[in-house]
This record gives sequence, C-alpha cells and structure tokens, in this order.
Amino acid sequence: MGTKGKVIKCKAAIAWEAGKPLCIEEVEVSPPKAHEVRVQIIATALCHTDAHPINPKFKEALFPVILGHEGAGIVESVGPGVTSFKPGDKVIPLYMPQCGKCKFCLSPLTNFCTKLSLVKNPIVDQELMEDKTSRFTCKGKPIYHFMGTSTFTQYTVVSDINLAKIDDDANLERVCLLGCGFSTGYGAAINTAKVTPGSTCAIFGLGGVGLSAIMGCKVAGASRIIAIDINSEKFTKAKALGATDCLNPRNLHKPIQEVIIEMTKGGVDFALDCAGGPEAMRAALDCTTAGWGTCTFIGVDSEIRGLTISPVELIMGRTINGTCFGGWKSIDSIPKLVTDYKNKIFDLDILVTHTLPFDKINEAFDLMNQGKSIRIVLTF
Repeated sequence: MGTKGKVIKCKAAIAWEAGKPLCIEEVEVSPPKAHEVRVQIIATALCHTDAHPINPKFKEALFPVILGHEGAGIVESVGPGVTSFKPGDKVIPLYMPQCGKCKFCLSPLTNFCTKLSLVKNPIVDQELMEDKTSRFTCKGKPIYHFMGTSTFTQYTVVSDINLAKIDDDANLERVCLLGCGFSTGYGAAINTAKVTPGSTCAIFGLGGVGLSAIMGCKVAGASRIIAIDINSEKFTKAKALGATDCLNPRNLHKPIQEVIIEMTKGGVDFALDCAGGPEAMRAALDCTTAGWGTCTFIGVDSEIRGLTISPVELIMGRTINGTCFGGWKSIDSIPKLVTDYKNKIFDLDILVTHTLPFDKINEAFDLMNQGKSIRIVLTF
C-alpha cells in the first residue's frame, strides 16, 4: 500500500477521561516497528470490558486511551522481522498474546503467555508497545493502547504475537466477535469447565459471553442448560441457542441457588458465572453439586469486588476455576474457530443485535449499558 512507512492520519474514538463520552478525533498512527503490524480495522464490536476504564469506579485506567478489543481487519503494512503476515491478509487482533516460546505457550495446560502480565489486571496491561512507547498521537499528545489491540480506530498497530491470520473469505463483521466475547464464553464451557455429555449446567448472565457459554455447553453435549438473567427479554435467544430452562431471580420467591438445587435434585454439575458480581458468583458456587461440581468464573465487574469462600465448600468436593479468553491458545485457535463458524458449528449472527456506523459509538455504549443489546458491531 502507498501508506507503507508513513504516518497515517485517521479517525479514532478517544477516551480522554473517565465518566465522559468518547470523542471522535483525528489521530496519527505511526508505522509499525520491529515485529509489529499495522492493521486497517474494518469492524469492531463492543464488549462490557471496554466500558470498565471509563467507569469512574474503575481506578486503574490510564488516559487518554483508544479502547476496543473485539475487532477484525486487513494488514496494511508490517515492520521488520514480521514473517507470518503480509499486506492484504485478513486478521483478528488478540488481547491474549502467544509468543510460542515461553513456558506457558509451550505447555498444553494453559493459554497464558509471559508477554501478558500475570499480576496486573489484563484490562490495564499492554497499554504501550514492547519499547514502552505508543504508536498513537492526537493533538501532539501520546495516546495509550488498550489490551494490546485498540480497535476503536481506523488503523491500529499490534505486536505480531497479538494477531491471528484468518481465511480470506471470512466475514469480518461477524468474526470480530472471536476477539473476546464469543471465544471466552464458548471456550469456558469446552476448555475450562470441560462440560461433559449428559451433564447439567447453569449459566449466570446472558450477555454475549453467557449466550456463547450456552453454545459451548450444547456442543459439549449437556442435557440440561439452565440460563439465568435479571432481564427476561434475553430468554428467547437463550432458548434458541440451547437453554432448556430460563430463570429470572427477580421473579422468584427464594434465592436462585435454592431454586436450582431443587430443580436438579442437589445442584448442577457445572455452573458458569458470566456476570461478574459477587452475588452471581456466590449463587453459581452455591448451586453446584457437592462431590464433583465445578464452578467457573468468567465475568469481572468494574469494581472487581471479592467473594468470601469457606474451605468447607471445597472440602465437599467442589472445584472452582477461572478462565481468560476461554482457555484458547489465541493464534493457534482463532483460525480454527473461524472455520467452525463458516461450517455452522456455532452461530455468531444471533449475537449481533445492532450494526452501526463507527461515528455512533457513544450511542452504542448507551445501548450496551442499558441492556438493550447483545453485541453491537461498528463499521468504518
């Protein structure tokens, strides 16, 4: 492309501070340095994680920042040393890196990579490139990256270990969801919880992640899938994707965990919390059966509130685990998930409730925060 090696001026949505709408600004995007790739973003979806940094209750955010981490696009140019990508390739940026060399990447037991901090919250990790500088500037000021991806911009720069090449015929307005939400929920059921055929499952929270977890439970062969949300309007999609029962805790006369224990004669085999608040986490753990029940934590709310657990709950045979990016080794797995989508193993289309032009990004945030959407895709 004629822009190779040059600064690109383009449109991006910048969060200048918490509690304020994003601002559409002209930004300068520098050429990629060694082992970096500059990507033209074609489509990007919104995730609740994108709303955390601009929530005044979230204290770890760095500003100004270009948010966004569920995107898909086309390689514009590559930096020195990049061998896996070329201009014109369709790609998905990944907040979960895969260097392929560290002890985690070499282990089949995890999808972690030492290039991702194992101490910091992933939401505020990878805010700068490897050389500790930014590739974005606006009005002469450096702009932070977000989760190594920053997809709320027409062009972004990512490390080549934070990028997956996908099929040339992939629908970017759908497979962008694989960058976080779908992969997280679907993989939580298949890879982390390891849902078994004939099992009973409870899914707490029916946003994009929770609905994707339902798909994972169904593909894994669960015989009963109980879907829980305080918004009953989400039950139609949940049932279409495989939920056998739907419960709204606000319509019950006793705690949700007690209802589920009664329904299942002792508790579910697998509970997956996709909501993230301590109340849902508590209920998810409580409704798992003693002896072998597994509770998987997936969601995290803006305040990152804790949960008190008694050792007795674990002594009685329950297992608690958590997942990041659904346990998928990112670069290896994303191309396979794209193929599975094309082969109709799962449905991404049903998750997309709105497609809007990028300029309406603040309207999209309002819809998401008001619970009026599942996934909103923004196009440039």
